[in-house]
Amino acid sequence: MTDHDHPSGRRTVCRGRRCAALFAAGVLLPLPALTGCSDDTRDTAVATSQDIAPAPRGELKNGGTLRWAVDGMPGTLNAFQSDADATTTRIAGAVLPSMFTIDASGRPQRNADYLEAADISTRDPKQVVTYKINPKARWSNGTAVTAADFIAQWTALRGKDNAFWTARNAGYDRIAKVEQGAGAHEVKVTFARPYADWRSLFTPLYPRSVMGSADAFNDGAREQLKVGAGPFLVQKRDAEAGRVVLVRNPKWWGEPAKLKKIVLESLPGDKRAAALANGSVDVAAVDQVAAKRVASARRAASRKKAGDGNAAPQGDKNRAGARSDAKTVAAKTVAAENAVLRDYTIRKALEPAYTQLALNGSSGPLADDRVRRAVARAIDRQALADTVLKPLDLPSRPLGSHLLMAEQYGYQDHSDALGGQDTGAAKALLADAGWKSDGADRQQAGEKAGAPAPDAGRADGDEDGFDPSDDRYGDESADDRSDGGYDDGADDRNPARSGRGHAAPPAKGDQEGVRPAAAEAPLSFTGAVGSEVQQSALLRQSASFYKEAAASEKEDADGDTESAAYAKYKRYKKRAAQALGAAELIETGQAPHLPGSGGHPGALHAAAERRADAAAAPQPAGPKEARTAAVKKNGRPLTLRFVLPDGAGSQQLRTVGRQIATMLGKIGIQTSLQRVSDASYFQDHIASGDFDLALYSWPGTAYPATDARPIYAKPQPAPDGSLTVEQNYTRVGTDHIDQLFDQAASELDEGASRTLMAQTDARIWAAAGSIPLYQRPELVATKKTLANVGAFGFATPRFQDIGYQK
Repeated sequence: MTDHDHPSGRRTVCRGRRCAALFAAGVLLPLPALTGCSDDTRDTAVATSQDIAPAPRGELKNGGTLRWAVDGMPGTLNAFQSDADATTTRIAGAVLPSMFTIDASGRPQRNADYLEAADISTRDPKQVVTYKINPKARWSNGTAVTAADFIAQWTALRGKDNAFWTARNAGYDRIAKVEQGAGAHEVKVTFARPYADWRSLFTPLYPRSVMGSADAFNDGAREQLKVGAGPFLVQKRDAEAGRVVLVRNPKWWGEPAKLKKIVLESLPGDKRAAALANGSVDVAAVDQVAAKRVASARRAASRKKAGDGNAAPQGDKNRAGARSDAKTVAAKTVAAENAVLRDYTIRKALEPAYTQLALNGSSGPLADDRVRRAVARAIDRQALADTVLKPLDLPSRPLGSHLLMAEQYGYQDHSDALGGQDTGAAKALLADAGWKSDGADRQQAGEKAGAPAPDAGRADGDEDGFDPSDDRYGDESADDRSDGGYDDGADDRNPARSGRGHAAPPAKGDQEGVRPAAAEAPLSFTGAVGSEVQQSALLRQSASFYKEAAASEKEDADGDTESAAYAKYKRYKKRAAQALGAAELIETGQAPHLPGSGGHPGALHAAAERRADAAAAPQPAGPKEARTAAVKKNGRPLTLRFVLPDGAGSQQLRTVGRQIATMLGKIGIQTSLQRVSDASYFQDHIASGDFDLALYSWPGTAYPATDARPIYAKPQPAPDGSLTVEQNYTRVGTDHIDQLFDQAASELDEGASRTLMAQTDARIWAAAGSIPLYQRPELVATKKTLANVGAFGFATPRFQDIGYQK
């Protein structure tokens, strides 16, 4: 998975710490749910939530350069501007002070390099936090880090001066004053309103030379940081070469950096596999395809080593001598790449981010909460998690919270506030909303024994579907709550699912023209079947499918050009070229129509249509049941438009989308699957509300009371008549949820604040605007000799400890 996975183009204005992170890449992972907060539970979480090859500093070399792949050049080096991105954050973490860092369980920890102490010194009548700065802390220009830097940052970010082009002021707007304490190294921060997430403030801390004036804030720190106070400094930002160079800070007072230099290389995700193969980077977040390529190279080395000393059969020698020059060159190229890739290893951990199904509740059928709940209860989240995660040999359990990740301190599963997968309950909810079947599936599921009433979970007068008298989420301690009764054996469900991370090619013994299973077929487009647009789109989907199959077989061939896998690779590659060529003829007007039969391109077109139709059609509810008929209201079928990204890195996401469409078909909901370009996916569809269903992801946070609020805040009418949604792209929210967020953000007792967050999450589940599916995986390729770097999970990287083993 790449670190740029914000298909918005992945850039949007930040409010709180969560930028709109629409993850389109297809490598995704959940983590086992944590049901309590005991020390043993946290230790287990830490063990599975990061993989960085930890090593003591004494075992590492002094010196060396680390080439680290990033998505692109940072739009700015000022983390508080709207175009700050993941690269901005990484640079800031290496070169600027962080008052608090985040540990592997998602908890903030005081950073002793900068603070000797930081505590709430007074709670009444006002909250006062006293910071005691490490007297050794100095900026690279020799001046000390003092209260003046805190005061300048608060002044710039408090939101009172529009001359400062800030992207966020959450928390700073609650501060009444910042002043020097007993000395220049003591800072007293007095809050006008209590603020539970005060530890999120002043990280990163910029020097007053940046924060002291609007010009310096807006423009001065965009392309350079002349002054820093971290183990590294920014030496050069080279936009033309696409790299930012960090070097050791000679003024650093802490443990010196092991590396001499860190070079952040701009490298898009689709180019990282090639960069690994030629050894031009040392660390790179990768997708599943690149990770498999590294693993394949290591397997090839193992097989070769196992065969050392054995004479090759004479037949093999004869075949080798008969190979064409082109095949020999190809085999040598693969062997050379494998030799380089063997120097890498894949680090994997749970990324603090999750993929969700978003339901647009602003209009149409999904404006009815009963329909949204029906959609949610039709989905088998465990099956989706299995499909995505089991091929990675990672824990497969659906995420049960919108606000905390499964490995995070305090996590609990609150999905029971909505209810688990239940086809009967889903059909009953649809029937209650007026959507009923007039076909073979006419019997309402609510009439079956054990099915809940259509209005189960709803109560008059409670807009988010809770009975006001229900105190399950009120007085109960968050630490004593059940995790939802997960069956430990559930990870073994769906054993027949493919272990591949892409569409499976035809089974062994396949013949020309034999199509793969419908469930693995490419998506269909909306539009009239038989139109030129439809034909070309389906042909391009078919070409993409065969390209993926070819890549899989080439990987399995592992350089052996005489293998059956290599023969399939050549055949699938030819099919892809034929389909693509036919699509181009249509699009250029040279082939106005391709019949469904006769000629290989036409056969591919027809096969693609059949696969798409089979994948999108409602599926039987069971082996002995009649095919599910579409539900209708006033004679109109219930059809939802499911928008998905079309990029090469989104294959896994589209696979999940197809499965969801099949699950909805079982309750009579039809889905129109629409693939759109990655570039337009976020701004033109998600942010603008042009979708019914969509898949995208949000990052986790150590400060959910602050950072998650804009994602779930109730949309508010603006003076111009438009709707202000902040980051709530589902447009589903309630006043009660907003109130709970406000209470949690102001609650200084950590236990009470967690309880409020648990109540908030339960109500978000009940509103059914977004359905968390699974956590994503973090896959990072690193040189095998590197230590203290890789898949960090929640933990803040400790840049000074990264280095090469002796």
